[in-house]
Amino acid sequence: MWRFFYTALMYLIQPLVLLFMWMRGFKAPDYRKRWGERYGFYHHLTAPSPHGIVVHAASVGEVIAATPLVRRIQQDYPDLSITFTTVTPTGSERVKAAFGESVTHCYLPYDLPFSINRFIDFIQPKLCIVIETELWPNLIQQLYRRDLPFIVANARLSSRSARRYGKVRPRLQNMWSQISLIAPQDQISERRFLELGYPQEKLKPTGNIKYDLTVNQALLEQIKILREQWAKERQIWIAASTHEGEEEIILQTHRQLLEKYPNLLLLLVPRHPERFNSVAALIKKEKFQFIRRSTGELPNANTQLILGDTMGEMMLMYGVSDIAFVGGSLVKHGGHNPLEPLAFKIPVISGKHTFNFPEVFRTLVEMQGVLEVNSTVAALERAVEALLNSKEARLRLGHSGYEVLMENRGALSRLFDLLKPYLERKV
Repeated sequence: MWRFFYTALMYLIQPLVLLFMWMRGFKAPDYRKRWGERYGFYHHLTAPSPHGIVVHAASVGEVIAATPLVRRIQQDYPDLSITFTTVTPTGSERVKAAFGESVTHCYLPYDLPFSINRFIDFIQPKLCIVIETELWPNLIQQLYRRDLPFIVANARLSSRSARRYGKVRPRLQNMWSQISLIAPQDQISERRFLELGYPQEKLKPTGNIKYDLTVNQALLEQIKILREQWAKERQIWIAASTHEGEEEIILQTHRQLLEKYPNLLLLLVPRHPERFNSVAALIKKEKFQFIRRSTGELPNANTQLILGDTMGEMMLMYGVSDIAFVGGSLVKHGGHNPLEPLAFKIPVISGKHTFNFPEVFRTLVEMQGVLEVNSTVAALERAVEALLNSKEARLRLGHSGYEVLMENRGALSRLFDLLKPYLERKV
């Protein structure tokens, strides 16, 4: 009965959903494109070979997490077609940048039975793998009715989501029975799934595949070239994946740091591309000398700041930096992945709002592999200045974080071993 009311509500709110998408399109025009895909119409696309797999990654963060897994599948099963689905245009852009034409990309439709069935009919998959958090009851049910496994990989369940699901816990059991496997990324998520009634025998913890980050030689060459072009003799600190409310703190911090370190260069990278222009306007208002990465312009001696307004270059941006602040953590957004800068042994600074990565940050704090600060200009300035003043401190913090990264690798192999029977399944 609850599914009936859920589905009815999904149909009823569609006018509001369309209005929201239209309004969001003022800031990000791509939200007004490809609306047919949101309802399972893919006439403009070439269907992938049948009996392949679907990998669903909601947005950029999940796409990045899924990328090593998809590359491993492509390597070991080259004849298996892969359809990568997202729900955001930025996720779509990231898929295209990473995989080009080697995968099919489309938007996952809204969780309406008719839309979902059109999607399944078009793709004809033999397996659906969802990365991290997305649980859509009608998608799960329609796949189950066709005997198509649904797997949640690198599963993460936040405290907020757990509380929300907890309110309907007795009604979840039917949905749980239709999910073939959940592979949690940490013990906290594993415990939350168990408390919500998911069967323990189908819960297979693997660890977080984001630890299985690799830096290839081609990227290292790009980093070397860009560093020489940008600031061979200057120190760079990056504020990455920032959100509204953080840029003001970061810019004030940078202004104060420039009084002591006039050659210091800030690389500011907002999380969402629809905010690039508004952040540029804020930088202009604060009267910084800056350039935009997207123009290809090189900084000169007067450049104080570079606005990172491109997609798919986050690892490159981290690689050219000396110190990294990871955003989403000065405001109550939950933080972003601190492991990417640690792959370069760069010292990491974070705010205290890191509930999206509880075990990662807990381990980093215990091993002194991250520097956590309060959400104030003074606290952030002290942290950056302490690292600017001491090469030893930078090396110590960066190496401690890097050791945590190395010690927790292996999740990708464990997950891949769990997926093999499903990938090799005959249909």
